[in-house]
Amino acid sequence: MKAIEPHTEADPVAVLVNLLAAFGNAAGRGAFVRAESTQHHLNLFATLVGETSKARKGMSWGRVRELTHAADAEWADERVLSGLSSGEGLIHAVRDRVEVEKDGEMKVIDAGVSDKRLLLLEGEFGKVLKIMTREGNIASAVVRSAWDGEKLKTLTKNSPLTATGAHVSIIGHVTAAELLRLLSDTDAENGFANRFLWICVRRSKELPFGGEWQTVDVTPLVRRLSAALEFAKTPQEIRWGGSARAMWSEVYGPLSAGKPGLFGAIVSRGEAQTLRLAAMYAAMDESTTIEAEHLQAALALWRYSKQSARYIFGDATGDPVADRIADALEEKPDGMTRTDLIHLFKRNQSRDRIDQALKMLEKLGRIRREREKTGGRPSERWFPQ
Repeated sequence: MKAIEPHTEADPVAVLVNLLAAFGNAAGRGAFVRAESTQHHLNLFATLVGETSKARKGMSWGRVRELTHAADAEWADERVLSGLSSGEGLIHAVRDRVEVEKDGEMKVIDAGVSDKRLLLLEGEFGKVLKIMTREGNIASAVVRSAWDGEKLKTLTKNSPLTATGAHVSIIGHVTAAELLRLLSDTDAENGFANRFLWICVRRSKELPFGGEWQTVDVTPLVRRLSAALEFAKTPQEIRWGGSARAMWSEVYGPLSAGKPGLFGAIVSRGEAQTLRLAAMYAAMDESTTIEAEHLQAALALWRYSKQSARYIFGDATGDPVADRIADALEEKPDGMTRTDLIHLFKRNQSRDRIDQALKMLEKLGRIRREREKTGGRPSERWFPQ
């Protein structure tokens, strides 16, 4: 990172995330870390969030591709693809061999894909999110299974597809406006969103002449990266080292604690994401144990991702009725009555549905209520907290 940073306008964190995702995918189903019975391999999902053409999201891949190509040319040329449009398409890119019995013999009707590594580089991730909203599209479910390392499959009767041992990573580029518009409540609730690291990026500097990367001797970098990849490709379990155990015990509770609202849903896989990152840093260090420095690096990146998610998604609850009420109350310092709230939705929301949203906002500490005396039954007025 220190070698690349002076010679690119890309955000250093964008270059770092590209490198981690690329390394983890090129490593394949080699090194892994265990959480109870679950094996976490080194595949990451990350989305770079920044302004179109101004954040230099695409530029952040260039130097990483050059170095990883030198370390593993076959992977860089053949297993980095784009154009995710369906779950079936993703499975097809890592599909299993298909044989059928014909005339008493087994015949191959599809040789399948022998290299199960796949890095999806999606420069227009908003299109991917839009596609997922189409009825019958299974991309979201397949992406979730791919992060989990499960067998990928379709239930199509006539042409079923399967992919065993697939090792899928994703790097997406999107603007904050697109993300907020296209990421559905379902995506947040069903676990799609919390499998991604959300990374805010911006241009780091102006380089009118493009830096002087050509003057950098990349040989030591390629040699180091190649050695780390060979280590990570070896099937082996990465365990906890003595220097990191106390730190992990201390942070595990806060990382795994649930948080309310949409933001809480987005960051609810904090312990698993941190675990994968820590194992990634250990593998890049050619270490079979996660030590303190690996965990510290993982926690630093997770904190950045978490802060990015808070910046992007704010205090949204994930409930459209509750969010509409919260926004309306911010513009009404004198508060709103239940009658006002019913009119806010033009009588298109039931009283019970509004009550449910009010209870959620009150529980989150976003609003407060006061009772007002009237000639008859006391009325309630709601205020922003």
